[in-house]
Amino acid sequence: MASAADGVGCLSAEQSHLSLPVADQGTWAPAMNNLGIMPVSINGQQLVSESLCIQGFEPGLGILTPINPMMAGISLVPPPPIPPDVPVIKEIIHCKSCTLFPQNPNLPPPSTRERPPGCKTVFVGGLPENATEEIIREVFEQCGEINAIRKSKKNFCHIRFSEEFMIDKALYLSGYRMRIGSSTDKKDSGRIHVDFAQARDDFYEWECKQRLLAREERHRRKIHEDRLRPPSPPPIVHYSEHEAGQLAERLKEDNKFSDATAVLFTWIDRGEVNRRTANHFYSMIQSANSHVRRLMSEKAQHEEEMERAKEAFKNALLAILTQFEQITAVFTAATRQKAWDHFSKAQRKNIDIWRKQCEELRNAHSEEIMGIRREEEMEMSDDDSEENPCKKMRLEENGVYDQTQASLKEENDSLRWQLEAYRNEVELLRMDHCRVGRLEDDHILLTQTHTHSSETQIQLLQQSMRNMQQQILVLQEKLTSKEAELEQAREEHCYLEGDVHTLRDRGINGCVPLLYHSRQKKNKLNMRGGVASEKEALLLGIISTFLHVHPFGANLEYLWSYIQRMDSKVSAGELERLMVRLPNMFKQELSGVGANLEKRWKFCGFESLSSA
Repeated sequence: MASAADGVGCLSAEQSHLSLPVADQGTWAPAMNNLGIMPVSINGQQLVSESLCIQGFEPGLGILTPINPMMAGISLVPPPPIPPDVPVIKEIIHCKSCTLFPQNPNLPPPSTRERPPGCKTVFVGGLPENATEEIIREVFEQCGEINAIRKSKKNFCHIRFSEEFMIDKALYLSGYRMRIGSSTDKKDSGRIHVDFAQARDDFYEWECKQRLLAREERHRRKIHEDRLRPPSPPPIVHYSEHEAGQLAERLKEDNKFSDATAVLFTWIDRGEVNRRTANHFYSMIQSANSHVRRLMSEKAQHEEEMERAKEAFKNALLAILTQFEQITAVFTAATRQKAWDHFSKAQRKNIDIWRKQCEELRNAHSEEIMGIRREEEMEMSDDDSEENPCKKMRLEENGVYDQTQASLKEENDSLRWQLEAYRNEVELLRMDHCRVGRLEDDHILLTQTHTHSSETQIQLLQQSMRNMQQQILVLQEKLTSKEAELEQAREEHCYLEGDVHTLRDRGINGCVPLLYHSRQKKNKLNMRGGVASEKEALLLGIISTFLHVHPFGANLEYLWSYIQRMDSKVSAGELERLMVRLPNMFKQELSGVGANLEKRWKFCGFESLSSA
């Protein structure tokens, strides 16, 4: 704790407490012999062997003493390690009124309780009956400054010191036998026991110190956080005509544009825009919009710098790769037989290790360059996305649909351009009105007039777009019917080719019956609904079941993805031709408008059966 550090200066001053002169040698020498402790000479001569003494003997003390907590500096430097088989020899302490004899070193040390936090009070028991408060103070003042002594009538007392580290010195006296003067009376001797004591004052002071340390730590942490916290943004000024004029000037400057836009946003968000200030805010918004071109040019400039940096990086990598190739060529020439034989074994080993390392680095470098090239190729190839294969197939088969789509796109572009022209005209009229400074009522009337005319034009354009979409739907229906007729014509052509081959095989005599039989077969197939094979019958059952559980219909891609799980050879065109051939079982409906237009097939077999 901090008290231990504070008491460092007191320790050196208290060293003189232990240098007490021996008053009478005859009064304590017999007692030492009875306790089995070797006596010590007056002049500090060493009477025991070096093995029993701890380094640090001070002849000026007049006694043989090891380093112990009673000596100054014990809180700073720990005592040297003591061998476990050598007991610690304590010294005899002489005071004016009493003498303290240490216990037998062969006995176990006195036990102590757990040290309470912030303990400054000790319990001292086993005092002689005739011990007074003055004698107790005389003995324990050697440990440090005493604040209070509370003595009881039952041979014990509590001593409160001024600092915590003094408790360790007081505990060192535990186990000593105190004898008052040279008396041998039983009431004048006793074995003292020193132990930690719990005191509310000690605990309260310890808590106060802990709270003080916690406050200091919080204060230091707060100061550190305040130092690292970014500065607060400046407050936004309130709107006024003077501030608006200054803000308009700042919006035109590039270095002040960010701060000015923040102020402008705050004003608009606060609700400062009204009919009186609308012109000022419009001019400021226009100034902010004028920076778009500058930002786009800066972006293009940065992109050019990035491309140049990429090119420089790639060239540097290529140069490094070239040098790697040269080094590899040097290693290859060195490993040839005419040069390899002249190197020693250690040199060959080093050259082989260097060659392998160089090849690994060269390969890694080559992979990095190839990765950069692949990324560039992917960026160039990601411009166009692939279309759906079914839609692509239908677009390739039908040129009419492509022409219709192209014409519709041209008309949509022309309408969009007209709409953009009207909008630009309205904006130009508004800007002219702001520059000329007409009256506010005339400006509102003119704006409403042009807005109404532009809205009318927009409605007309939307109506024309709807009409074109309806025409596209009609053309798509006609295209579907034409596809069905073309498929039927192809089937008839196939049947006729089969009949021709059969006629060639059988001869001309069986021509008439065979033609009659083939036409009857075709009529039967048409009466059955155009199912010509077992595969088509299976597809017909699967399609009917799938569409029956989808009462709102399903598009062709969804149906095709479902059937492909069972037979991957089935194409979307084959499914569509089969459903077109059976109009009594399947019908096609169009839903959505514009880009969301979608074809959905529905199962209508039950409706056709009930109507029949």
